[in-house]
Parts: sequence; C-alpha cells; structure tokens
Amino acid sequence: MISEGWTATLSPKMRYSLGATLVLLGAAGFSAKAVLIRLAYRVEGHPIDSLSLLALRMVFSVPVYLFIAYRLSRRANVVSLSRRELLVVAGLGVMGYFAASLLDFLGLQYVTAGVERLILFVYPTIVLAVSALLFGQRIRAVQVGALLLTYAGIALAFLDDIDTDLQTNLPLGAALIFASAFVYALYLVGSGRVIQRVGSGRFTCYAMLAAGGATFLSYLLTRDVSALLKMPAEIYSLSIWLALISTVLPTFLTAEGIRLIGSDNMAIVSSAGPVITIGLAYQFLGERVGIWQGLGTLLVLAGVMLISLRGRKASPVG
Repeated sequence: MISEGWTATLSPKMRYSLGATLVLLGAAGFSAKAVLIRLAYRVEGHPIDSLSLLALRMVFSVPVYLFIAYRLSRRANVVSLSRRELLVVAGLGVMGYFAASLLDFLGLQYVTAGVERLILFVYPTIVLAVSALLFGQRIRAVQVGALLLTYAGIALAFLDDIDTDLQTNLPLGAALIFASAFVYALYLVGSGRVIQRVGSGRFTCYAMLAAGGATFLSYLLTRDVSALLKMPAEIYSLSIWLALISTVLPTFLTAEGIRLIGSDNMAIVSSAGPVITIGLAYQFLGERVGIWQGLGTLLVLAGVMLISLRGRKASPVG
C-alpha cells in the first residue's frame, strides 16, 4: 500500500495521475472477475452455485486481509476507531462486497460477461446522482463530458452483445446485475466519506473481513460446509485467482484511488473496466469482438483520459 504521508507531498496533478492509475489497475482486476466466474460455472461435471463460489472467494482472500490488518494495527500512531465507526465500515463492507457481489454472481448465471459489464457500469451515474442529492456535491461539466463519452463507448462496445440468444434469462440477469450496481454505488459514496478517517488500508481490510463474515454466516445457514471440500481442482484454482487477482489487489488499489481522486472521479475512470472485459471474454470465453467494440473502446478511453487529466481540479474526498 502506498504511504499516505508520501502522497501528501505530491502536487495535485501527480496525486490525480497516481490515483487514476491505481483505479485503472483495480478496474482491470475487477474486470477479470466476470470471466473467472463464468469459467467456474462452465466446469463440467460439477456445477457450482453463486453462494458457494462467493464463499470460496472469501476462504482464499480473508486470510490475506487478516494478515494485512494485523500488520497495519502494529504501526505507530494508529488512530483508534469508535464502535460507531467500526459498525459503519462493517456495514459498508457487507453492502459493497457481500450483497453487491452476491447479486453480481447470481446475475452472471443468466447473462454473458460482456452484458454483465454493460449493466454493472451504470454505477458512475448513480454515484454522481447520490452524491449530489445527499451531500449537495456539484456535478462539474468535465464529469458530465467524461460520462457521456464513456457511456457512449460502453453502449457501442456491447451493441452486438444485446442478443437474447446469447443469454439464458436476460431480464432476470439484467435485474440482478442492476441491483448489484445500485448497491455498489451506495458503497462507493459511503466509503469515500469514511476512508479519509480510517485510512484506505484499514478500511479495505475491515470492510472485506465484515463481508467475509456475512458470506460465511450465510453459507453456514443455507449450505453443507463439507461440500466446499469436495470441489474439483479447477474450481479451487479459479477461486484462488478470483480471490487474489480480482479481490485482494483491486480492493486495495480502488480504496487508495478513492482517497486520492474521490469516489465520483473513481467511478468514471474505472469505466475502462468494460473494455478490459471485452478482451478477456474474447480470449477466455469465446465471446465475439467486432468493429463496435473497437469504436467503443476509443470513446471509453477518451472519457477516462478526460477525467484523469482534468479531474485534479475537483476537491478530494474528505
């Protein structure tokens, strides 16, 4: 994790460039999630349900968060958190990484990875709208312009994917993933106002540990725990990748990016995620890529560059 004291010495331009880079890396990790989940659902001879896959994700990621949380607690001048602050962080973690994740996992049973990204990435609009309605945060012209570019790019990129023949239940899958986007947007808005006090590293660890606890409790109440020990090696391998590449690394990168550029700018920069998913889905799932994806990629990257270069004019969250 990047030292928060060190980043304070950077110029506003460098802070926003660094924050945008971290968010883009986090988006790449999160973008691989849909592909890994779809691959797990495709394992022959051993179908796995959404909650079981989410539980395996937490089995392999929670120990990492525990270790990092312990190391962070040993640092000098660690700010003690009140019970209320801990409850807020835990609630945000359950919201963003249990509820939103479970809805996303469920939706991916019915739609392709490409369509999942298209629907999921309505959350930047929700973030900006909620920030404006609840906190009176002004939506700036540069943000509107970046949103228009990225959304136009996403629409073009997935124009060929909106085909019911490619989905097993498009209406149900779309509804589940939209609900996931809404819940995740609420998490981003809330986390952007807590991270400054808690610190991005501790916030991420505590939030993910709370999400892990909610996942394990749900599994214990509804499933046979011994079933997790009888999965094929391919499921365990995909779960490890899901835990490390699409959970641990991107959660820390995203939290630090939010601290540096704010949740609203983070949401726009991470719109590069769908474009990344196009390439991964084509490579590993055989989902098609056409000219519209290429044109959409250019628009999304233009929007990301616009907010990355001009976003520094906004005030960081705090």
